[in-house]
Amino acid sequence: MTAIDEGVLKLDPEEARRVRQDRLERVGRWVLPLAIMILAIWLWDRICVWNEIPQYILPRPGVVLFTLYNDAGLLFSSLLVTLRITFLSLLLAVVGGVGLAVLFAQSKWVEMSFFPFAIVLQVTPIVAIFPLINIYVDNQTTKLLLCAWIVAFFPILSNTTLGLNSVDRNLRDMFKLNGATRWQQLRYLRLPAAMPYFLGGLKIAGGLSLIGAVVAEFVAGTTGQSSGLASRIIEAGYRLNAPRLFAALFLISLTGILIFLVLSLISHLILRRWHESALKQER
Repeated sequence: MTAIDEGVLKLDPEEARRVRQDRLERVGRWVLPLAIMILAIWLWDRICVWNEIPQYILPRPGVVLFTLYNDAGLLFSSLLVTLRITFLSLLLAVVGGVGLAVLFAQSKWVEMSFFPFAIVLQVTPIVAIFPLINIYVDNQTTKLLLCAWIVAFFPILSNTTLGLNSVDRNLRDMFKLNGATRWQQLRYLRLPAAMPYFLGGLKIAGGLSLIGAVVAEFVAGTTGQSSGLASRIIEAGYRLNAPRLFAALFLISLTGILIFLVLSLISHLILRRWHESALKQER
């Protein structure tokens, strides 16, 4: 019997049941998704074999992995191009979104004047905006960056604005009674209170910036050696090279997952010592 089991036996039945349930949940959080993923890949492979599907229609998982290894130089160079657009657009979205949210928090008139324009950018499909961008912007990288920024900008702006405006009125009144200036309230009260909202928006914007970069490459029709993964997908589709197409899709999906996990880790590290959402995870 392990020391953990001996400790569980010393607990009352309800507490012991809760400890076992928490332990099962921690294991299941990783085991169940991996098991489902392995099962899905196995079924994918078996469907290809049972139905004798040609690889130019649906390649087997092993063929996709071999193509990923064989075309690694081409695919990973394109991935770097897509990542550059993704992270630059995310950085610009953070700077612009937080900066504009602070202005909104300082003046209701500014928020009422400019927030509708941000909503218009959000609800208008990027494929509809791109023809205008294509007319007025000459540099190809700038076009892609602008498209990805438009997609990633609004979640950070809206979430941060919501956080800045959600400060407890009692705390705000206490700051005023103690003679705090508007900027002191912003620095010591409103920005810390808005941090969970901002981090939530950042996790959303991280995935959207990748989506925006890929969609921008699609609508721009970029080609050549310095093109991103979207161009590899288009090229592979024209050539009926399904294994390369699936390999590029795999890289995009894996990149999106990694971006979400990294931003989730950053959020947890920032909030874990003081915010309820992170404290519950460590309970």
